[in-house]
Amino acid sequence: MSESSSVERRPRGPDDSQSPATPFVATIPKQPPPESRESIRVRQLVILSFWAIVVFLGLPIWWWTTSVYRARLPLQEMEDWAEGKSCRPTFPLEIVVESLSLQEPDINRIVRATQHALDDQNDFSPHHLRLRVGSNYAAANSSQQQWQYDSPGHNELLYQESNRPKESALTVRLAPQSGLATARAELQTHSTLLYILYPLALAPPASSTSFPLANFVATQLQDLFAEEQAIIAHTLTLNPSSYGSHQPPASAGQLASTSNVPMTVSKDHRSGRPRALSPQLAARLASRATRALKYAPTYHITISLFTPNAWPSSWEIEPAIAEYLTPLLDSASIISNFTIDTQTQLYASFSPSVQEPQYDADRGVWTLRQEDLSSFINAAEWPLSPSIGSGPTLNFIIYVPDSATTPLTIKESQTTSWLIPQWGGVMILNPSLSLGGTSAQASKLSKEDIQPALLVFSHQLLSFLGAPQSPPSIPLQLQTLTRVRAASLFQSASATLGSLARLTVALPSIAIPKTVSTAVEVTLDHLEATCNALKDGRFNAALEHAKTAEIAAEQGFFEKSMVGQVYFPDEHKVAVYLPLLGPVGVPLIMSALKELKRMWLTRHMSHPGP
Repeated sequence: MSESSSVERRPRGPDDSQSPATPFVATIPKQPPPESRESIRVRQLVILSFWAIVVFLGLPIWWWTTSVYRARLPLQEMEDWAEGKSCRPTFPLEIVVESLSLQEPDINRIVRATQHALDDQNDFSPHHLRLRVGSNYAAANSSQQQWQYDSPGHNELLYQESNRPKESALTVRLAPQSGLATARAELQTHSTLLYILYPLALAPPASSTSFPLANFVATQLQDLFAEEQAIIAHTLTLNPSSYGSHQPPASAGQLASTSNVPMTVSKDHRSGRPRALSPQLAARLASRATRALKYAPTYHITISLFTPNAWPSSWEIEPAIAEYLTPLLDSASIISNFTIDTQTQLYASFSPSVQEPQYDADRGVWTLRQEDLSSFINAAEWPLSPSIGSGPTLNFIIYVPDSATTPLTIKESQTTSWLIPQWGGVMILNPSLSLGGTSAQASKLSKEDIQPALLVFSHQLLSFLGAPQSPPSIPLQLQTLTRVRAASLFQSASATLGSLARLTVALPSIAIPKTVSTAVEVTLDHLEATCNALKDGRFNAALEHAKTAEIAAEQGFFEKSMVGQVYFPDEHKVAVYLPLLGPVGVPLIMSALKELKRMWLTRHMSHPGP
């Protein structure tokens, strides 16, 4: 046996005395021949090449094909606009004071005293009135402007004017009247003129510093714009950080629930916080929030004529719209655009769930119950489309009842019209005596017959647009609506930018295309222009910029490529990559670990420790 082999002898046992000794041989398995340096180097190069392909080719291709484009956004600037740090909008309303009977020193003293009284009464500094003397304050003989008050007892003011300031919100004309005991104010319903008629005893004396007339004018002006100020204050405080208020905004329901609770809060001119609303004003704001539609660039108006009989089968609706409704729509075109269509439906009875009209013998009229008005619309048979085109639809219905149930009114209120919040309005048009004659006369509604309905629809349209209930002057209501819409769109666009900034930070894997970056730039530019226009009192220009900012902000936030990836969580990525990376990654990782282990053992054996 060679020296390399080994023999192991087993010791004898008690039973082995008779058997010969048998040797037990244990063999060692043969080891593979040692690897050459060349084979080790080849194996290392193979492993290294695979990892080089993965690291320098596979990962870049994967990163390039799977990464999403994220355009740079000015996140901090967007957050500043959303939090009200970049701009605090103000609403300076210019009031022009004119008088033909007062000289320049007297009217200047009245204006200064009135301005001081307004500043003391104002409890929301961003919305303030600024008085100035009109250019024709002492032009008694001027031919450019002539106005006079008619006979006593007649509540209409006759005036003829030219060169009126176009940027002013209101013109106040002071006119002394003999025979008056106290001063009174008369606002023109179809203009922006406020006449202050005062007795001669209230004429400002040359040496006096007390002006009862100035206090009266200041109170009238404050009352005229009180609702507008409350609406704008409520709109702006939807962003608590804009004006230092840290209280959450009151909702419409909260306003309604607090309408019976007296509220008194001290004012703070420095922070610009609005005083808590009075119960009456809170009820108005709650009603406005319930009725008004959300702003849209275009509204569609559908005027429908429904009758349970075969008459009237035609109506002069086009000339009636042109005369009674189009002037209002033209005036409101600065706020939104309007489209109109009309339709007629014969044999259209109201909903069968409505109780039949009851005859009131005391008043000689047929009546509908108040609780039946909510189900008056027969949606199953009346062709009323919920929406036409891109904008919301307002439905205005003229219902001509059967001659057997005429006149038809609402039992509780004795009125013939009502408003359905955020949907439309209904007007019961009782046929006149002329229509109750021959069938030829009853087959057509004239323009004059339609006039009452269109006038009612005009007031209802202003309610849907969000116009305040006061002042009663339609031009002043439209001016107020312009400022309110500018404020609401300004706040909405700013809030949308803030939401987009937070969404960008919260979802780092979401795509941000170039169109979103462009939309953000457009929004920021027009928000800045809106802020400057508001500070300068250019409210029409401010509204135009605010509309552009709102549209751009909405387009950027609701970009299609962004919205699609909002709902793609990381769990989906794991489910996609794991079946692909598992079979490829495990062999690469295990081979690299084994080679590293071999290299460590070889190094350890060649340099044994102590």
